[in-house]
Amino acid sequence: MPRREFLVHLLVLGVLALGPWWLSPYNLSLLGRFLAMSILALGLTVVWGWGGFLSLGQGVFFGLGGYALAMNLKLAGLAPGDLPDFMVWSGLDHLPWWWAPFRHPVVALAAVVLVPAAVAGLFAWLVFHRRVRGVYFALLTQAFALALATLLISQQAYTGGFNGLTDYGPLFGVHLTDASAQTTLYAVTLGALCACYGLATWLSRSHFGRLLVAIRDGENRVRCLGYDTVPYKVAAFALAGAFAGVAGALFAAQVGVISPAMVGVVPSIEMLIWVAVGGRESLAGAVLGCLLVNFGKDWVSSAMPSVWLFVMGGLFIVVVTVLPQGIGGLLARRSAPGPAADAAPMTPEPAGP
Repeated sequence: MPRREFLVHLLVLGVLALGPWWLSPYNLSLLGRFLAMSILALGLTVVWGWGGFLSLGQGVFFGLGGYALAMNLKLAGLAPGDLPDFMVWSGLDHLPWWWAPFRHPVVALAAVVLVPAAVAGLFAWLVFHRRVRGVYFALLTQAFALALATLLISQQAYTGGFNGLTDYGPLFGVHLTDASAQTTLYAVTLGALCACYGLATWLSRSHFGRLLVAIRDGENRVRCLGYDTVPYKVAAFALAGAFAGVAGALFAAQVGVISPAMVGVVPSIEMLIWVAVGGRESLAGAVLGCLLVNFGKDWVSSAMPSVWLFVMGGLFIVVVTVLPQGIGGLLARRSAPGPAADAAPMTPEPAGP
């Protein structure tokens, strides 16, 4: 990483780390939520910007991570044999077997990463193994998001239905509504974002990242060089699923709710707009786009609630027609090429003789 770029990253990190000292509790809470969402945006950069396959269903994996943690938080503090409130209202007399493991916080935290990654990997393998790509892949992911949202709403007794999971108990004995817990959650979110950003940056400069960009630019040529492209695309999609799961869990912990409204088609499309505005090939652009769009949404929705959908549509039109590379593309013209730009011209070496 060039020295100038490193110093900019360090400055931004310092400003964010000092957030609890210069932001009000409300704005700190907002920033924490949006930083959590930025982790999902990093995953979209990997699959869409570098891999070239457009996903309209990242809300699925966001929701899986959020529900995995929320299930533990709903069970926390309950006496043995007691059930969450929505199960009592629905007439259940015992805890479903697949809820039981989530009594343990460690199991829930592991599920936050492993369940979305496994579901994303399985879905990607089934789709990419059949060489589905382009608009057909995007439509399948969109249908996946719609199916999950419908399933969550229909299973009121097991998922909380349309209202989702809320009214959380403590995590490791700490109530998330406490002021100190909010500051801790913010620090954990910032640390997770830095870790995911560092991992994605390292991958972008690795053989895996360069090959992923080569697949985007010419998958048939990569196959002719002897590579099986399916494992690389499955791994990238599973990684993006894991990122989305972490984002969903951190978001649910800070907001205090996770519901089907956050996992369907509409939120999945909004996630694409974050990355499109920031620049789909730029990690820093994805984070910046997520923060700008979500803070803009909060401000516009508070001042003029009925106008935000028009603003969002206008943003998408501007990006498509005027800024196809987003904010990251503008910044890249004045600085050294970013990770994806470095990788794009490189052609993978043959896998064998």
